[in-house]
Order: sequence, then C-alpha cells, then structure tokens
Amino acid sequence: MSELIKHECGIALIRLLKPLEYYQQKYGSWLYGLHKLYLLMEKQHNRGQDGAGVAAVKFDMDPGMPYIFRHRSIEQNAIDDVFRKISKAYRKLEKKDQELMSDVTYVKSHIPFAAELYLGHLRYGTFGGNTLDYVHPVMRQNNWRSRNLVMAGNFNLTNVDEIFSILVDLGQHPKDFSDTVTILENVGHFLDTEVQRKFNQFKAEGYNNREISFLIEENLDVSYILRESSKKWDGGYAIIGMIGHGDAFVMRDPWGIRPAFYYKDEEVAVVASERPVIQTVFNVPYEQVHEIPAGNALIIKKKGDVFLSEVREPKSKKSCSFERIYFSRGSDRDIYRERKALGELLVPSILKAVDYDLDHTVFSYIPNTAETAFYGMIKGIERYMLEETFGSINGRNQMIGKEELTAILYRKPRVEKVAIKDIRLRTFISQDKGRDDLVEHVYDITYGTLEPGVDNLVIIDDSIVRGTTLKKSILRILDRLGPKKIVVVSSSPQIRYPDCYGIDMAKLGDFIAFRAAVRLLQDTSQHKILNEVYRKCKEQQHKPKEEIVNYVKEIYAPFSDEEISAKIAELLKTEGIKAEVRIVYQTVENLHKACPNHTGDWYFTGDYPTPGGNKVVNTSFINFMEGRNQRAY
Repeated sequence: MSELIKHECGIALIRLLKPLEYYQQKYGSWLYGLHKLYLLMEKQHNRGQDGAGVAAVKFDMDPGMPYIFRHRSIEQNAIDDVFRKISKAYRKLEKKDQELMSDVTYVKSHIPFAAELYLGHLRYGTFGGNTLDYVHPVMRQNNWRSRNLVMAGNFNLTNVDEIFSILVDLGQHPKDFSDTVTILENVGHFLDTEVQRKFNQFKAEGYNNREISFLIEENLDVSYILRESSKKWDGGYAIIGMIGHGDAFVMRDPWGIRPAFYYKDEEVAVVASERPVIQTVFNVPYEQVHEIPAGNALIIKKKGDVFLSEVREPKSKKSCSFERIYFSRGSDRDIYRERKALGELLVPSILKAVDYDLDHTVFSYIPNTAETAFYGMIKGIERYMLEETFGSINGRNQMIGKEELTAILYRKPRVEKVAIKDIRLRTFISQDKGRDDLVEHVYDITYGTLEPGVDNLVIIDDSIVRGTTLKKSILRILDRLGPKKIVVVSSSPQIRYPDCYGIDMAKLGDFIAFRAAVRLLQDTSQHKILNEVYRKCKEQQHKPKEEIVNYVKEIYAPFSDEEISAKIAELLKTEGIKAEVRIVYQTVENLHKACPNHTGDWYFTGDYPTPGGNKVVNTSFINFMEGRNQRAY
C-alpha cells in the first residue's frame, strides 16, 4: 500500500498443557513457550509497530510468591525490547549456573516468566496517546487469584460512552475514557460478580474460606462472565484474557469482524490473529488451524480443558475484507488466492483504460504488498492476449509465415519493475508530516523501462485511500518516464466511509473519494445535497444508535463509480504532469467474488454491521461540515 494506514492489532496466546518439566525433557528447555510466543509475535509484527507487550501467569504458586508478570514497550523495536527485558533474569542465571538453569523447580520459583500461560500483543494505536499506559496487556489486580484479570485485544468499540456510563452507574470510577479501560473494567465487574456468587454458594454449603478459593477457581463460569459483560458492546473485537489462577479465553465479536485462529494438540493450545503464523511456528497443516467462530469464545480452563462456547448470538458474518486485501500475511493459502483474483478481476476495466493497446502498455505495481494482485492481473492479461492470438490465427485463410507466427506466439504482457520504495525514507517521513517536499522521494523509478510518448503505464496498488502519496510522489516520478497515459489501479473499491472497528480511517474529509464526490456536487450545482445531508444528520444526532440512518450515502448517489474515479484522477493530477492520468478501482461486486467469506465492506458501501457504525459516519460528516478535524468516536 502506498499510504501508511495504521490497522488491526495482533494478538497471541500460548497455553502449555503439560508441566514445564515436559518441555525441558522433550525440547531441552523450559523456555519452549516463550520461544514460540516470540515467533508468533515477530511473524505478526506488521500488525503493530506502536508498541508490544507480554504477560504471563504461573500456576500453583505459594501465597506470598508473585505469579503474574508483564513487560511492555513503545521503543522502535518493541518486540525485541520486551523480550530483552524478559530474558534479563534467565540470561543472568544461565551465565552463573547452567545446572540451575535446567532445574525447572528452581526456575519456576525464581525466574519471572517461567510460566504455563502467555499472552502477547502488538499495538497499532488508532486512538489515545502513544505512551506505555495505552500498550496492552492491561491489568486489573486483586488479592484473590480468581479476581486478577489481564487482557489485550484487537478491537474498537463505537459506544464507549454508553459502556462508560453503565460503569459509572454501577458505582465505579474508571481511570480513563477509552475502550481498553472500559472493556477491562466491564469484564472485571462481572468477574467480581461471578466470584462473589460462587463464594456465597460454597459458603452456604459449609466450606471454609481457603477451600472456597480453590473451589471458585475450579468452577468459575468464564462463559457467563463474557456473556454478561459483552451484552452492550458495539464494535469489532478479538479479545484475549487471562485470570490469575490460570483460566484463559479468547472472544470474538458476533459479526466476526476481527480475526482469530486457534490450534490445539496434546502439548499446547495456541491463538493468533492469522492462520499462517500458527502454521509456520508450529509446523502444522492448514486443516489443523481453525477459525474461532463469530460470537464464540475459546475457553481454556486451568485444569487443561479447551472448548468453544457461544457467548453472543452470531450475526451475519462481516469479516473485515481489508484483512484479505492488505493487512494479513499473504502467505495464507486462501488470502494468496483471493489477492490474485482481485488483480485478475480488474482486467476488463484495465483493457478499457488503455484502449486495448497492449503492445504499447507496460505493467507494474506499487511495492511491496500489491505484488500478489499484480500476479493475478498479469495472469488475466495473458489469458486475454492468448485469446487474441487464437483469434488471429483462426481468422486467417492463408498460411502464416514463420516470422509472423513467431511474433504472434511470443507476444506477452510487458512487465517491468518501475517503482522502488525507499523504506528508510518512508519511515522517516511518516514521523514528520511537515516535510512535504521530501514525500516526492519516497519512491525511486527505473529509467528506460518504457518508450516516452508512446507507451502507457499501468501500475497496481492495494488501495487508494487519501491519495496523498500518489499526488505528491508517485504520479510525479512516474511522469518522468514520459508515458502517454498513467493508469493507477486499485485492487480494492473506493473507500467512501470511515471505519470504526480498528482501522485508522476515521475522518471523512481524508478520503479522496469523498472529496471527489463533494467536488462533483459543486461542479454540477448540487451542493445543496451537502446541506440537506447535514440537516438530516443533525436531526438524528441524539437518537439511540439503533435508530440512526447513514444519510451520507446520498452524497455519492448522483454519480457513477466511473465519474467519481475520473474526478479523483483530476484531483490527483498536479500541474506539470504531462501524461493523461486514469484511476481504475475494483468494484464491490468483484471484491465479493474474490473474497466470498469476508463480506465486511462498510468502508466501501456504508453498510455497517453494527448500529454504532451509522452513528460514527453521522458524527464524522457533522465534523466535516463544522470544520472539526477530529475522530468521530
């Protein structure tokens, strides 16, 4: 993707189902779980570069001994920083006494992260500051093991204000107004309620307090806690939790918006945000890694039972399609096929854009994540050219000479690596928005790859969101090659509406498609539609979220997708660019053909799966009209 979009966080959970001695004997180290956690996090590092955190729970520790541990970091290489902190204690022991380092009984008593249960998190912050306080996991501590709660997640709630008010009405005094703290305290409240309920039950049965503590831990109803706490949640979430005595859970929203996958064998139970990460780290086939169903929680009891429990009624599945287009690793079997399909389905529109002149068209891609869609696009172009070849040969009534036949058979798409990304420069610029004069140099070009004034250039990207890098960098440097026409192709549809479930796309005014629609309304003397939509949004501003309608759709209604694409091209073409510029977007229909099991398309269609989505788009448009450059949730 040519533009930096902060997106969905990464989660990882490892529960060792055998005693630590087992891993010491079989794998030569009690560090087996930590090593695997590191790999799970490192292979998901694309999902969070604002921070990382790890927490661990030790089982069956004596009173007075610590059993919950946590390290977090917001350093540039946060994962490495966290694991350096974790390894400090055992590296010191390793140098001092190799024999003690292999003594699991000693290690468990003296080394902080020698544990049976691990949680890892990678943060991409879409809300809140980038301080250590906002980095997961977060903790709610108590002197009862069963009331200690550690949580992390990949989520955004649209109704934090509503849940916050519920907590205040319960008598709580939350320390921060954020979805992280709100969810933690919400789950924590019902954890306390469940523990107290069990205490009263066992007390009435005649058990003493020490006996009751163990009975509560053994009989804690985690499904009940999650069912009660999540009743009012509106948003997308995949949430990991660990309870101090050793129970753990991973819960997914009813629409399946945020991803979560799990694997279990006799030795481990594992959860991660992406399937191929688990496949690679544990060397297991695709079929053994399962998706946690929407509305379900994977619950791992301290005694080792692992099971799925439906805690929210599953809704129509609306898994995030951006996971398939861009966010998830392309090494996933299905995602790889889907991204190729996205590229291939664009071919008819591309052919039209270059007037079917393939002999004078060069194909390339924006590195690096558009590469797979590029392969699909070239496959489709090759198929079209092959059909042209058959038609050319079959239509002849006379023999074809060797030279002409050779030219026909050797006709292939012209493929070149035109754009080269300067990774270090891109990282630097993303941290300094004021240096627009440097943005032009984010990409380098390969000179001599096309014939100036004669060749068209088709270049594919994952998505065109704001258009900033295209306008200030890519189009300018591509124009230096002297193409007759530049066709920029997006493997995703036009992004028209804000996301509110975890992706950093919250402001309508940022979207080039929205700006193009507004300009078209002005150009066609229909700007009154803006005022009418504003009036409708203001009228429903204080209604319950369940009653709010997405009237922003009316801004796009007067125009075809092609008209908006043409206006986008006009807005992105700056003075001095000589080539004709065309923008080609994927259609929503083709997106669903390529990704049939991930139909979450609200940023393209405005069809939000939860009521809170309509509230967010309503607020976002009001902010735009009133000149407030702020988030809508």
